[in-house]
Amino acid sequence: MAAKCTRTCSDCAVLACRGKNEEKYPAFCLTEHVDQELLAQVLEIYKTDEELGKIARISAEIEGEFYGRLTRVEETLELIDRMGYKKIGIASCVGLMNETRIFCKILKARKIDYYTVGCKIGAVDKTFIGVPEEKKLNHGCGHESMCNPIMQAKALEAQGTDFNIVIGLCVGHDTLFLRHSKAPTTVMIVKDRVLGHNPVAALYTATSMYSRFKKELKL
Repeated sequence: MAAKCTRTCSDCAVLACRGKNEEKYPAFCLTEHVDQELLAQVLEIYKTDEELGKIARISAEIEGEFYGRLTRVEETLELIDRMGYKKIGIASCVGLMNETRIFCKILKARKIDYYTVGCKIGAVDKTFIGVPEEKKLNHGCGHESMCNPIMQAKALEAQGTDFNIVIGLCVGHDTLFLRHSKAPTTVMIVKDRVLGHNPVAALYTATSMYSRFKKELKL
């Protein structure tokens, strides 16, 4: 069994694993303490599972050829093309449907078939899953549809999509979609209304005078 480490990869300032530089591995390095039997089992998956192996290989090739040159949208299109996916499923937040429409126009221009399902499919009120009226965005002033990511996943499965894309689903709702998606899935847009859907900005500015994380970071 692998040795139990009290520190993990986020505690490492060396990252020597990128080049297999053993002499620079810190004492707590997870690569040094990896369960070799488990690692062998995982590596066998890449070799024996045709689909997963192809995804791993094509993704690495795209990274090597276009790192820092292609946008996320372009990388996604490149993956679709190289994997030979025929029907793309899109699980979109209804609040980002305009962005989804633009992406669908690009798919259509490239003659790529697609099927989009919005998060409010079914129009079921939030109270059905136990959300109190006062916790709704409208504070209980009438019907407010719940997000229904499991239904989105099932609807795309029924359409026979072979690759799914998440566009702007809320935190947690994306979790449910990913759990239930039958087809391989990528996330194109992560919703963050405060930061213009650029959540990493909260980390880039974490040490600034405007940071909301001063207590946690002891600034």
